[in-house]
Amino acid sequence: MGETGAWRRVVSSLFPLWAWLFLLGIAAGLLLDVPIGLSSLVVLVSFALCLVRPPKQDHREPLQVASPVRGTWTVVHSPASSVPSHGVRGYGQSHAVDLIHPRPEGTKAEYPVFGGFERPEEFSSFGEPIHAVADGTVVRVVDGRRDHLSRTSWLAFAYMMVIDGLRDLGGPGAVIGNRVVVDHGDGTYALYAHVRRGTATVRVGDRVAAGDVLGQVGNSGNTSEPHLHFQLMDRAQPLRAAGLPMRFGDIAQTPGAVDRGWTTKEPETEIEPGMPANFQVFQA
Repeated sequence: MGETGAWRRVVSSLFPLWAWLFLLGIAAGLLLDVPIGLSSLVVLVSFALCLVRPPKQDHREPLQVASPVRGTWTVVHSPASSVPSHGVRGYGQSHAVDLIHPRPEGTKAEYPVFGGFERPEEFSSFGEPIHAVADGTVVRVVDGRRDHLSRTSWLAFAYMMVIDGLRDLGGPGAVIGNRVVVDHGDGTYALYAHVRRGTATVRVGDRVAAGDVLGQVGNSGNTSEPHLHFQLMDRAQPLRAAGLPMRFGDIAQTPGAVDRGWTTKEPETEIEPGMPANFQVFQA
């Protein structure tokens, strides 16, 4: 008997194709002498196929792993606050976290209208070491994509949403950027995304132990500023993968320790052991 939901993984893996067909269907209907019924059918079918995702794995017990960073960090887009943590389930990121250095004390949670295109070296998270969360075998390494300027103003954010949004058409590599994928066995894979160009310390086939340095935090792919995007998933290929629940077993969470430099709303203070909520600060 075949795997339940296997067809969904196949369809999901072809997401860039469906996205291109969707745009071509719209263009054909507007610019070419194509029957409106045909172009509408292409648009509707391709849009529906774009929405297909692998079967959810939310019911699984959270996997206990080590933290992929050391020191003091803030969690943004946490599955302790909402699932899917990034608003979508594509690329196996339903339970992913974004890890970034806390804003300096007293930083106001505001976005300027203009500016915001800064070099990644201006951010303290950039260049921080990334550590393996468990023993495993490296199955994918990409570290040739550039680290681009930040997108930390409303103008820059609009640029990211409009221009960088087209990265989806190029497949997961354009969105995830430089990355390391490690197979931990039993159908569990770790994805470390937005790695700094040229800093990967491992190659495909290498065995790694928990705590080994894999590379450095960068700003490649679809990012607003340097950070580590980390997730566990049930396949090595993000387009075929579903995200897996996880917890960090070696972090310290201080009650009330939050980063108010991100939001004007009061951050959550209730602690979920091993998985800080949005804008909570932890030590590893």
